Amino acid sequence: MSNQLQALRAITTVVADTGDIEAIKKYQPVDATTNPSLLLKAAEMPQYKSHLEQSVAWAKQQSNDPQQQIIDAGDKLSVLIGTDIVNIVPGRISTEVDARLSFDTAASIEKAHKLIALYQEAGIGKERILIKLASTWEGICAAEQLEKEGINCNLTLLFGFAQAQACAEAGAFLISPFVGRILDWYKAKTGKTSYAPSEDPGVISVTKIYNYYKANGYKTVVMGASFRNTDEITELAGCDRLTIGPGLLEELSQNNAPLPVKLKDTGVTAKPGPRLTEAAFRWEMNQDAMATEKLSEGIRNFAADQVKLETLLRSYL
Repeated sequence: MSNQLQALRAITTVVADTGDIEAIKKYQPVDATTNPSLLLKAAEMPQYKSHLEQSVAWAKQQSNDPQQQIIDAGDKLSVLIGTDIVNIVPGRISTEVDARLSFDTAASIEKAHKLIALYQEAGIGKERILIKLASTWEGICAAEQLEKEGINCNLTLLFGFAQAQACAEAGAFLISPFVGRILDWYKAKTGKTSYAPSEDPGVISVTKIYNYYKANGYKTVVMGASFRNTDEITELAGCDRLTIGPGLLEELSQNNAPLPVKLKDTGVTAKPGPRLTEAAFRWEMNQDAMATEKLSEGIRNFAADQVKLETLLRSYL
């Protein structure tokens, strides 16, 4: 009898949401994804000390400016860890652009080019990389340009339908709509402590996006992310991809209950409407308090962890 993780792999591409090499080796995902919080956690592990030292040494060769050295070291560290991961997984690694650039299209594109160049220096082609960008209007515009250059993107911190629509219209390779953080918001706002799996607001959001993409023939991959429990995962069984942390991967591997398919591509049944303008996007986001608040919070938290990571790197200068 197969466990739920094995059953899930048969219908959905499983991605590891971690920078922990040992966890990736254990659960053998197709792809892996990191973010500043996960990189910070990885950088604090003893086995990554040499990566920090190597990153700082490399950065010192690039510039005499201490602040630029820290920026360069951070980029180098993310690529070193990403390279370790991509040498284990058969698919791709998602590497995130500095969250502090989330409202600067040109700077986001420049950072993406730098990360791709660092990977290429390490012998990793761009076909193995997804550049991860926040789903702000500026981030989506950056992704549209990068996709035209053949650099595939993962649009993250996606909470609202307007974000999903804009990403599809921009031709983004993949989106990471969040599940658990949406649930967190509704729990905090309503005082309701639990939801039935099928009524989980995060599950409902991703299901709506998935069905919209398939019905309109969008090729953008839907990868559910940010799970709080395995019920959220099993309710999205059949989604294109799901990125899951080690703890929940372990729970799935220990559960032998049946895993029915919940999301199915029934084929194109609709024609996309007019493309969202910037004004329409911003209005729709303004009307969606949850998406606006969680996007802002996510950017702030990733930026804070980036600063903590840079503080750690500074100690090696």
